[in-house]
This record gives sequence, C-alpha cells and structure tokens, in this order.
Amino acid sequence: MHILFTRPFDDCHELMLRFRSLGHMVSHIPVISIQKIIYENLDFSLFKGIIFTSTNAIKFLDTQKIDKKIKCFCVGNATEKLAKIKGFQNIYVAGGNVENLKEIIFQNFEVSDGNLIYVTGQIISSDLDKKLISEGYNLKRIINYKAIAQEKFNNDEIEKLKVQIPDIVYVYSQNSALSFLNIIKNYNLQNSWMNTNLMCISEKTSTVLNEIKWKKIFLFNPGEEEFLLYKI
Repeated sequence: MHILFTRPFDDCHELMLRFRSLGHMVSHIPVISIQKIIYENLDFSLFKGIIFTSTNAIKFLDTQKIDKKIKCFCVGNATEKLAKIKGFQNIYVAGGNVENLKEIIFQNFEVSDGNLIYVTGQIISSDLDKKLISEGYNLKRIINYKAIAQEKFNNDEIEKLKVQIPDIVYVYSQNSALSFLNIIKNYNLQNSWMNTNLMCISEKTSTVLNEIKWKKIFLFNPGEEEFLLYKI
C-alpha cells in the first residue's frame, strides 16, 4: 500500500521506517512545522503532577528545574519514551487515549494531592484541562509550542502525489487537517481521494476534512497506526 504521513519528520520517521520494512510505499509531506513558545517563568516545586499529551510539549520544556520524581502523566508510548529520556521516573501512561489519561489521573492523583500542571500546544484536541478543573483539581495549563502551517512544498513531492494518490493518509491534529485541506485545494486535488482511507486522531480532526470524499474515515490513537492496516 501507499501510505502518506503528514507529521513533521522527527515525529514520524521511526514509523515511516517500520512501514517501509513491511513492504509499503511511504510518502512524507509535513503539513505543519512546530515552533517553540516562550512560556512564563514558573516555580515547578509548587506542582505535584505534570501532564503531557504530546512529545512536543516535552521537547520545548525546560525540565532541569523539575523534580523528576513528580507524578508524570503521559498520553501514549511516544510521550512516555521521551519523558523517560528526560529523566522522569514516576510515569503513568494511557496508551494514546486522552479519555483514558483522564481516568488514570483520577485513579492515581487525588484532588488533595496538590497542584497539576498541563503542558500543551496552542491548540489542543481535547478539553482535558476543563474536565479536570470541573472535578475539583487545581490545574494550570502552560503553552510552550505552536503549529505553523507549511505554505511551501517540494513540487516534485506534489507531482508524485498526483501520479499515485495514497491508499492511506494519517492526520494527527486539527492544525494538520486544516493545512492538508489547503494543500488539496491549492493543487486541485479535491476529487482524488475516493479510494483513500483517511486516518484521523480525533473526530474534530476528521470534521475538517469531511468536505473531501474519502473511501473511509477511521479514528485512531497514536500507536495504533500499524494495527489499522489490518482493518482495511
């Protein structure tokens, strides 16, 4: 199968290599780039738990002043892996699902345990912070990165895409979906995807691309990409 990844290279190169090793044709058009945002100076000793729902949140966080024994809640395996590299020792992981992450926080962090800090990008696909606050948690959200839509692309890559439209496209965020939709329209590819399966990380992400006719649309959690191949 021909598989297209739309994430920045650092976020998907291992998966690209894995799929190529399985004999698939893999294309890569990063529809967004990630840019650091300078966040406020914080006293991290005031927090007893930290939440990550993306690897980018960890990449752009200065972890030197954070106690690595703090309870660290990660949405998935990739986030957990990077948290371990950064030295976090007390990690709880949810297997890629934000709803599961919320339940893991409920089970392992009492409201009375202290303050939580949630490190995120500018736009998030889930209102995890609001749900936790509504349950009585004292939570502070800080934003330390943003996604920038890519406006310039390698014409050779676009031409290759036109010649052989992918069987599968993975889209990981609303920002990526918006940028990908612009590419489709700018290069007049609106009617090219009827035999393509669209894989989206959330319903909000898939909604952005609903105006395009796809073969099927699937929702997935990070870490399930290979599993999805066997559902098609």
